[in-house]
Amino acid sequence: MTDATPSTSGGITYASAGVDVEAGDRAVELMKASVARAQRPEVLGGLGGFAGMFDASALRGMRRPVLATSTDGVGTKVAIAQAMDKHDTIGFDLVGMVVDDIVVCGAEPLFMTDYIACGKVVPERIAAIASGIAAACESAGVALVGGETAEHPGLLGLDEYDCAGAATGVVEFDDVLSPDRVVPGDVVIALASSGLHSNGYSLVRAVFAAAGWGFDRHVEEFGRSLGEELLTPTRVYSKDLLALIRTEGVDVHALSHVTGGGLAANLARVLPSGVRAEVDRGTWTRPAVFDVVQAVGQVPTPDLERTLNLGVGFVAVVPEDQADRALARCAELDLPAWVAGRVSVADTPARDDAEIVQGSKGVQGGAVQVFGTHPR
Repeated sequence: MTDATPSTSGGITYASAGVDVEAGDRAVELMKASVARAQRPEVLGGLGGFAGMFDASALRGMRRPVLATSTDGVGTKVAIAQAMDKHDTIGFDLVGMVVDDIVVCGAEPLFMTDYIACGKVVPERIAAIASGIAAACESAGVALVGGETAEHPGLLGLDEYDCAGAATGVVEFDDVLSPDRVVPGDVVIALASSGLHSNGYSLVRAVFAAAGWGFDRHVEEFGRSLGEELLTPTRVYSKDLLALIRTEGVDVHALSHVTGGGLAANLARVLPSGVRAEVDRGTWTRPAVFDVVQAVGQVPTPDLERTLNLGVGFVAVVPEDQADRALARCAELDLPAWVAGRVSVADTPARDDAEIVQGSKGVQGGAVQVFGTHPR
């Protein structure tokens, strides 16, 4: 029988197969300082353990604690970061996509883990990605309790990577935000996005690729390069929204994270059946990036609205007599906000100039109608 054991001199090693364990260890050392800042007092242990640990004894003081969890990634926005060789902001996109889904139900995000897969571990690049994740967690008051970096040679290119994350939060059962709180007469408050956030980049990249625009191209409307604009980090809302929820005299009935599917579809997910929200485009000016995407790609408006946030990253639904107080609190939090619409009963005569959106991602609840035109 032939001896299949490779010789020491010519055998295949893990390193020759494309996995550099030592580079992974260096990456961990480089990210330690960043991760140390994204902590909470409840975190037990340090970086490098097999599992992140979080002391849940504080939950004993809650009457009926409900855990909330979410997971997500960044999507094809990572292709922009790779092309620009700028990796320290993509973490805000990851954290925002995860923790801001948790706050929709009124929960406080507590801790998060991340996962980075790459074709080759470049310690400085991995550390830059992790530093952005940690900075975003710090800004959200969320502990980064662990993560994983995986080297996948042959599956991903040497300069390619992808990242994902998961987080857990908690809310009192009586404080869970659910569609049944929303009633006719409530107002819809829009919260400004920081730009494209992390959705629709397959469309955006296709538009500029077809036009032959490079990421280094200076765009007058942006006052900077195309790549810099496209890499604008996602605004992380969770900490500010928790502050809004806890504001005396403001009873938040619902929150909606405007991600894939656009404003109408995501708002419809948090409305009960029997009501319809009417949102007026005339209440806000679209940021320039959305106009440029539409003009360069000749993207039909319905497709644009079903794909991008168009300047509204989150929506809060509150009683009409509390809207001014809610807006004042948003101003204190440096969170641009405005009344964008109202909730009415579903059988109110619909407008002729807009379609009604109802049913999204398996949720058959209320309806949303977006009408009017954006100011120029």
